Amino acid sequence: MTFDTAIEIIATILNFCFLILVIRENIWCWLFGILGSMVSIYLFIETKLYSESILYSYYVIMGFYGWRKWSSNNKDSPLNVSEVSLLVHLGWITLSISFALALGWFFSNHTDANNPYFDAFTTVFAFLATYFEAIKLRSAWFYWIAINGLSVWLYMERGLEIYSVLMLIYFILSFVGLHKWQKSYRKSKMELL
Repeated sequence: MTFDTAIEIIATILNFCFLILVIRENIWCWLFGILGSMVSIYLFIETKLYSESILYSYYVIMGFYGWRKWSSNNKDSPLNVSEVSLLVHLGWITLSISFALALGWFFSNHTDANNPYFDAFTTVFAFLATYFEAIKLRSAWFYWIAINGLSVWLYMERGLEIYSVLMLIYFILSFVGLHKWQKSYRKSKMELL
């Protein structure tokens, strides 16, 4: 087993634990996410997926933000699963497409990046989905379904077979996360009545 394969396995295990715990709305997800992301950064630099390395650096920062946001949860004012309007989503999507095109152009013209535009799109939308996850927006899971499905191909194309399998599992579990958070969303709406 090569060093890079060992790193990929460790990162995969940590990131898988993150997903299982975030689906369960367990605050410990953020610790696993931070650790898994830190290990992943090295891997993505080695495979020239620079947008992914930026993304995983962002995941480290958002891990601390998510931990703080979820730990401020108390019985008097819990952080419940919520949602925003379609208009808000359209605004975020438009902004994200603009950033993805700019990032893709930059990496296409100034680095030796592989699949710079595809990588940029999955990266920028993952930034958005992670923020939505940290503030417990139900719709984060819709974004993750698309991102994880597309990432299966991206990682396979770069020879990251273990990560491709992880993304396939993430893709499937994103539907589970959506279902679970949908139930939490309905429950929190009922409590407001």
